[in-house]
Amino acid sequence: MKIRVLGSAAGGGFPQWNCNCPNCKAYREGSSQAKRRTQSSIAASSDGQNWALFNASPDILTQLHDFSKGIGTQQSLKLRETPLRAIILIDSQIDHTTGLLMLRESTTPLRVYCTEAVHEDLTTGNPLFNVLSSYSKVDWQPIRFDDSGKFIFEVEGVSGLRFTAYPLKSKAPPYSPRRKNPSGGETIGVLIEDIRTGKKLFYSPGLGEIESHVPALFSNSDCVLVDGTFWSENEMRDLGIADKPARALGHLPQSGPGGMIEVLSSMKKPRKILTHINNTNPIINEDSPEHQELLRAGIEVSFDGMEIEL
Repeated sequence: MKIRVLGSAAGGGFPQWNCNCPNCKAYREGSSQAKRRTQSSIAASSDGQNWALFNASPDILTQLHDFSKGIGTQQSLKLRETPLRAIILIDSQIDHTTGLLMLRESTTPLRVYCTEAVHEDLTTGNPLFNVLSSYSKVDWQPIRFDDSGKFIFEVEGVSGLRFTAYPLKSKAPPYSPRRKNPSGGETIGVLIEDIRTGKKLFYSPGLGEIESHVPALFSNSDCVLVDGTFWSENEMRDLGIADKPARALGHLPQSGPGGMIEVLSSMKKPRKILTHINNTNPIINEDSPEHQELLRAGIEVSFDGMEIEL
């Protein structure tokens, strides 16, 4: 299994265009050991030739250009064709869906896997699917959870991989009517399994709490690529950017009791990697004490272009 991190930042990327927080300011001044980051997305493949795209960020064109060695290199491609065989949406957040508009030139309908809650958001409050009906069109593949609370599927053209979606508690976008009244399916995590080797990676860039089914998903995976949005519960409050704590925004912070460090440190098996890093999070600076604390705990910080092979 091959995983390519196309984007590793939260909404707005890093540095954020209008932000002068300590991280963004230091990056522009050249005084920090930090990498530029685009908004979160990954691609998964079993053969390195045919890929499933997770999320379509506003930065998708840049991400695909930077991934030119893996996307569009097959000699057998037609004049207008791509080895991206499907798009799997984790949620309906703007930073995970706006890139669909950049893919409108597709000569075939965009095959999109998402829950009914996400589909409703993208046909009503933020009607991207409706707009695309005048261009490439969307071939919606519903993710509907069975009685055991999961949905198992394979993607045509991406042979060798099996995907299992699980509902997760996070937050729907601010424009969604489900923001304060979740009905289920607003956010998912996906277990990606290599059918041949049995290797597994669990991907969940949005994770508000550790629900009862989450620890087993983590511990039974060979790698977890999970929510690293905020370092502390009051990160945004302390900077005067927002009045809500991390969990109220749908993200489990790394530090503090019950935080991601505590959760991941108790597990020996999986490789542990954080993604969806907010521009305010001090772990962006590789020289920061917070970044070093993660490394001592055996937790990595993803970056654009990171390659994971299982």
